Amino acid sequence: MGGILDAVTQSLAGLRPVLLTVDDDPSISRAVARDLRRRYGEHHRIVRAESGEHALEALRELILRGDQVAVLLADYRMPGMTGIEFLEQAMDLYPAARRVLLTAYADTGAAIDAINVVDLDHYLLKPWDPPEEKLYPVVDALLDAWRTADHTPVTETRVVGHRWSARSHEVRDFLARNQIAYRWYLADEPDGRRLLDAAGTDGLRLPVVVAPGGETLIEPSDAELAERVGLSTVPSADFYDVVVIGGGPAGLGAAVYAASEGLRTVLVERTATGGQAGQSSRIENYLGFPDGVSGSQLTDRARRQATRFGAEVLTTRHAVGLEANGSARSVRFADGSELHAHAVILATGVTYRQLGAPGCGELTSRGVFYGSALTEAANCANEDVYIVGGANSAGQAAVHFAQHARSVTLLVRGPSLEASMSHYLIQQIATLPNVSVRPCTEVVAAHGTEHLDKLELRHIPSGAVETIDASWLFVFIGASPHTGWLDGVVARDDAGFVLSGPDLVVDGRRPPGWTLDRDPYHLETSLPGVFVAGDARADSMKRVASAVGDGAMAVALVHRYLEKP
Repeated sequence: MGGILDAVTQSLAGLRPVLLTVDDDPSISRAVARDLRRRYGEHHRIVRAESGEHALEALRELILRGDQVAVLLADYRMPGMTGIEFLEQAMDLYPAARRVLLTAYADTGAAIDAINVVDLDHYLLKPWDPPEEKLYPVVDALLDAWRTADHTPVTETRVVGHRWSARSHEVRDFLARNQIAYRWYLADEPDGRRLLDAAGTDGLRLPVVVAPGGETLIEPSDAELAERVGLSTVPSADFYDVVVIGGGPAGLGAAVYAASEGLRTVLVERTATGGQAGQSSRIENYLGFPDGVSGSQLTDRARRQATRFGAEVLTTRHAVGLEANGSARSVRFADGSELHAHAVILATGVTYRQLGAPGCGELTSRGVFYGSALTEAANCANEDVYIVGGANSAGQAAVHFAQHARSVTLLVRGPSLEASMSHYLIQQIATLPNVSVRPCTEVVAAHGTEHLDKLELRHIPSGAVETIDASWLFVFIGASPHTGWLDGVVARDDAGFVLSGPDLVVDGRRPPGWTLDRDPYHLETSLPGVFVAGDARADSMKRVASAVGDGAMAVALVHRYLEKP
């Protein structure tokens, strides 16, 4: 095993950073590649593509092989996918790569737009002759910036598992949501069997994960996996100014603002930063992104922004207890460890409710999925997909899966989408020929052995039940807050959402046990110094922008609390 894996590791270490250029005009494409190769070919690999789609395919292959990409140069005017659209998708694959847009004189307005959409580093007017004056100085500066930036070389993690294993799906989902490059192998196919043989395991216990350094993990926990693939799991200190629990938009917003304002900040997350928003294929109504932004892209930017300001971000930390110790607030984790801080921000978010229909529990991650499960999108090619739910998350998933599936059917309990889904999404869905809506419909049973193969659907007004063939069901049916661990510590409403601020003052009386000579601040819970932000807060607006706003406001209130508790 060691020889094979050592050879892989050595080959990855020897790879040269890539400069990728894409232009649909073959003559220009060759000219760009020629000029780049002449100057940089000795120490860099030059990759050329003639369409955005082909360039993205090349990037996906590069990331799976563990290659680093330093600079992306894309022509603006390309049919099918513009240079801006390509760069926006490429950012999800290589967020640290420097981005250049090639434009004609008439397209300078597009370049200005690209600065906002894809954080464009530079735009070049065509033609750029002579390259010694107009091309090379730009690329030299970008390469210098790339080399000095805080980016981690992309390496490859290998996962071997069963197609319909729930834990195999969870491992893949964990890696994808944490933006860890991995390659997936089926245990019953030749490549998978060869890797199992090389790892010295018989494959009876799966999944098997081969970490970038060559270490083999058999049925690893999330914590073991995080440690081996380079995610931070251990805090650098025992005491902070503020501990943020939860890494969704509210938690990330709080971490960015707290760290940028000089507070010693640590964010702890159970699985992966981003929360439900991080799993969204496209968020099109978030301020400042006129062409939309994927949840993973927005999450990655926010996480990098928080760490740049000095916040620590820890994964696989499961908070199970919270208490006051004098002026300090202590958070206890499932492994028995504790963190202490002057203040705590609860941004634990929510999770999708489970379908109670018979069979759904047994088939979870084997055809029945909660949330978008983007790792499964490619497997739905030319298949029929069913989505339960009528709010924005379900609509975004329908639009995304429509790009892969033969058909997408939204199963909605209400009479229409208008009451729960944003207008822009309803309009998009109406234009997609392979997406349909079945109103007044609910799932009453799921059937299958190793994998989902049938659903029973009931038309609510008539009570008529229909059995259909179905292999893919994605569920978005409302949310429950992650607040059970706070029982008896902070006040919550009947649904478990955390009460704060004015909601705690009833008939002029402050909450039981409140010892301070003031009312709770707006986002402060019934335990002074503990604040709540985002979807876990009672009566919060379930939108990404409002969650980020909550996180920022919570930090402002933390400052006020620290100045005068």
